[in-house]
Amino acid sequence: MTSTATGTDSVYTTATAVTPITPITSLLVANRGEIAVRVFRTARALGLDTVAVHSDPDAGALHVREADAAVRLPGAAPADTYLRGELVIGAARAAGADAVHPGYGFLSENAAFARAVTDAGLIWVGPPPEAIEAMASKTRAKELMRAAGVPLLEPVDPEKAGPADLPLLLKAAAGGGGRGMRVVRDLDRLPAELDAAAAEARSAFGDGEVFAEPYVERGRHVEVQILADAHGTVWALGTRDCSLQRRHQKVIEEAPAPALPAALRDTLHEAAVAAARAVSYRGAGTVEFLVTADGRPYFLEMNTRLQVEHPVTEAVFGIDLVELQLRVAEGHALPPHPPAPSGHAVEARLYAEDPARDWRPQAGTLHTLAVPGTVRVDSGFADGDPVGIHYDAMLAKVIAHAPTRTEALRALAHALSRARIHGLTTNRELLVRSLRHPEFAAARLDTGFYDRHLAELTGPPEGAAGAPDTGLSAVAAALAGTAPGPGASLAARLGGWRNLRSQPQLRRYRAADGTTHEVRYEHTRTGPPALVDRPGVRAPAVSPDAVTLEADGVQRVFHVKRNSNSGEVYVDSVLGAHTLTPLPRFDEPGDRTDPGSLLAPMPGTVVRLAEGLAPGSAVTAGQPLLWLEAMKMEHRILSPASGTLTALHAVPGRQVEVGALLAVVQEEPQS
Repeated sequence: MTSTATGTDSVYTTATAVTPITPITSLLVANRGEIAVRVFRTARALGLDTVAVHSDPDAGALHVREADAAVRLPGAAPADTYLRGELVIGAARAAGADAVHPGYGFLSENAAFARAVTDAGLIWVGPPPEAIEAMASKTRAKELMRAAGVPLLEPVDPEKAGPADLPLLLKAAAGGGGRGMRVVRDLDRLPAELDAAAAEARSAFGDGEVFAEPYVERGRHVEVQILADAHGTVWALGTRDCSLQRRHQKVIEEAPAPALPAALRDTLHEAAVAAARAVSYRGAGTVEFLVTADGRPYFLEMNTRLQVEHPVTEAVFGIDLVELQLRVAEGHALPPHPPAPSGHAVEARLYAEDPARDWRPQAGTLHTLAVPGTVRVDSGFADGDPVGIHYDAMLAKVIAHAPTRTEALRALAHALSRARIHGLTTNRELLVRSLRHPEFAAARLDTGFYDRHLAELTGPPEGAAGAPDTGLSAVAAALAGTAPGPGASLAARLGGWRNLRSQPQLRRYRAADGTTHEVRYEHTRTGPPALVDRPGVRAPAVSPDAVTLEADGVQRVFHVKRNSNSGEVYVDSVLGAHTLTPLPRFDEPGDRTDPGSLLAPMPGTVVRLAEGLAPGSAVTAGQPLLWLEAMKMEHRILSPASGTLTALHAVPGRQVEVGALLAVVQEEPQS
C-alpha cells in the first residue's frame, strides 16, 4: 500500500514483507570524538555494550574513556587508523561486537567497508552498500537523480567553459566537507584551480576526479533528513538550512529551514523521498539542495550517513535518530508517520580556530569547556583534554530548541556568550555575533554570508556600550592574584591584605590581540586593594576565582581561572572572555627571526610544494609556495615578498610544529 501526505507529514510506503529481527547486543563505533560519544550515549540507554577504536593520539580520548571496551589502531594518521577497514573489523571481532556504527566521516560512506562488515557476519548500522555506491560519486548520483526526475544543475565541461559559464564551482566527485572545492571567476585561473582541486581531492579521498557546475551566487543550502526501513516506509523529517558556511563547511544549522514557501518545502520533501527510493535506501540519510534566490531548488548530493547537524532535527521532532538507526538495522519497522514537528532548533559548531586569521586551526589543551543554560552540548572533549592536529577542529556542537526561531537564536547566543572556554582560541565570538546579526535574524540566508560580513564579525565591536573591556579583565586578573586562597591560614583569611599602606604594585598582561595592559594597585588596611590611576573603578569583593568590579556605578562579576602550567589567566564576564598572559614588569628583548623567514603558523603536515620550487627559485609576493594540512583543512603558505628563495626546509609528508622554519625568501631590492 502506498500513501502520500503533504505539508510537514512525510511521503511513506508500507509493505507486508516480513523482515527478521536480529537484536544488537554490543556496538562498535568506527569513529572518534563527538560522534562516537553521542552514539555511545544512546547505546547505553538501550542497554548495549559499547566498543571504541582509537589511534595512538586518541588513547586517552573521551570516547575511549566512555566505552565499555576499546581497541587500539596503531598509528596516528587517519589513513593508518580510522580509515583501515580491516583493522576496524578485526577490532569488532576481538571485542565481541555484533554491530558496527560508522558515525560520519572516515568510512561512513565507504561501500567496500559496509560490504566487508556484513560479510564478516556483523550488523551494519547504515544503508545497503549498493545505495552507498550509487551515491558515492556525485557525478553518478546526479545521473540517477536526473532519471528520477529530481531537478539538477547541469554540469559544465571545463575544457569548453567560456565567459558565459562563469562563475564555476569545482567539486570533488568522491567526497564532501569542502575538500577539493574551488570557486573560479577567471578563466585564466581555471587550469591551476583544476589541478589544485584534483590534488586536494586525491589526498582526501584517494580519488582525484573533479567536475564543474555553475556556481550559484547567494544561494541557500537546504537539506532534507530522511529515514527509511526495510519494510518500504520512508520518512521525510522536515528541512534544515545550513547556509552559513566557511570554506564550504557548515558553521550554523537550523530546523526547519526558515522562510520557505509551503510549495517549495513539499517539492523538497518529494524530491528527497524520490532520491531515497531511486537507490532502495535504508537507514538515515540526507538529501542536499541548493535553492536559488528566486526559489528554484537543485539537487546537490545525498549523504548516506548521519549528518553532523542531526540534533536540530531530533529536537524539532522529539526523536533519537541514532536509536532509530539501530532499530532499523535490527529489522524493525518504522511507524507509518513520523511525530509532528514542534518549535525551532539551531545548532552552532564550536571550532578551535581563529576566524580573523584565515580560519587558522588551533592545537593545545582545552582547559575548560562549560556552557550554561538549557542548551544541548555534544562534545568529544572534557576539561584538560588535548586537541591535536590530526583530526577535525570541532570542539563541540551547541543546540538550542525553543517554540520560535527568535527564541532559539536568543537562547543559543546567550549560552555561547556566557560559556567558559579556556586554553584555545575558538570561533565563539563569531558565532554569537552571527546569531545576533540583523541579516541572519531576519532569515535572509545564503552561502555568501561570511564573504560579506566576516570583517565586521571578527573586528572590534562598534561603540563602547557593551563592548568587551580587556582593561577591566586585566584588573580582575591582577586583584584575584592578591586574594588568599581557601587553604590559607586563619591569619591570612582574616587579614590577608596588609595592615599598612604599601607602595603601588604593578601587574602587566598581554591580551590575545597583542595589546599590553598595566594594572596598579595599593594594599589597604582592610578589604581588597585600591586601584591606582583608574577613577570610577573599585573592587567591592575579591576572591581567587571571582572579582566584583564597579565601573561608573555598574557592578559586574569577573570569573578568573589561572593555568598553573602556562601562567595564563582566563577571565570571563558578561563583557566578554579574555586570555591574559602575565608579563615581567619591564620589557625583555625577544627572539629575533631573519627577515623573509616563513614560519609554520600552526602544527601540521606539509602536503606539497609549488611545482619546481627549490633554493634559487624566483618567487613573487603572495605566490603559494607550499601547502600545510592541519585538522582536515589545507592552508597555503604564501611568499611574503618578491625575490629569491634562499632556503627550503619543508619536505612533503613531514610534520612540523608551530613556528618551524619552512623557507626563507630574500626580498629583491627596490628600484
